[in-house]
Order: sequence, then structure tokens, then C-alpha cells
Amino acid sequence: MSDFIRFHARNSIEQVEEGNELAPRFDEHGLIPCITTAYGTGEVLMLGYMNEEALRQTIATGEAHYWSRSRQVLWHKGATSGLVQTVEELRIDDDQDAIWLRVSVAGDASCHVGYRSCFYRAVPVGEGGEERPLEFREHEKSFDPKEVYGDAPNPTKL
Repeated sequence: MSDFIRFHARNSIEQVEEGNELAPRFDEHGLIPCITTAYGTGEVLMLGYMNEEALRQTIATGEAHYWSRSRQVLWHKGATSGLVQTVEELRIDDDQDAIWLRVSVAGDASCHVGYRSCFYRAVPVGEGGEERPLEFREHEKSFDPKEVYGDAPNPTKL
């Protein structure tokens, strides 16, 4: 297995949309968004970002790597928590500017808050008042973040 994964130059719309060359388009910050879903259920687990190194490492190792925008570091998902995301399938969208990972997760959770999915709350839509209280869709945490992460700083920024 090679640690270097080649990304092709983007030469034509046909090449990018219909060809078989991997030519990802990273944004002005050098990032590409990545939706991660549970392999077995299709449940959305998280939205993350990858830089070139994270995408290459993900492809080379078969385990999810991301770029942490809050910490500004390469992040091997599960390296600290043990909640490693094993990539069952990696897809790239039509214009190669978004990634979709279908993963199996050791420990069956992906959220640093302790829930299975990072999308554990819903926003009521449609008719209603100005205030839209969030509705929990997951009512129990899969793990205790304090037991897993100890005194590590919370990555959420205010």
C-alpha cells in the first residue's frame, strides 16, 4: 500500500465529471467537505473536512482522517477515543468537491459529545413561532466524554 495517492490536475469538465481520474477540488482554505454515514444504516454521523493529507491518509489506510478546523491539525478519527471509523466505501461527488464516507465505527458512536451521530437534534420546520427549540432525536449518550477524553480541551469554539 502506497502512502502517496496521486491527485490529477483538473483539465476538463468531461475529465472531472465523467472520467476515472481522481481530481478533487479543495476550497480556498485547502479543504473539501466530507459527509460521513453509518455503513449499515445510512444514518448521517458527521460532517467533517479534509485537506489533501487527510484525504490521502484516508485512502491509504482505510480509516477516516480529517482536518480539524478548530485545532488546525490532522485528525485520525478515533485515535484518542477508540471510535475509529473504518471506511467501507469512499465516494466523490460529480464535480469532485465533496466526499462521502460510508463507515463502520468501533464503539458505534462518532460524536465527541457522546452521542452516536453529531446530528442528534432537530430544528422544527414549518408553521410555528419565532423561537424554535431544538428537539433531541437521541436521548442517551453512547459514551461518557469525560471518561474517554479526560481533561482534553473541548473542540467546540464559541
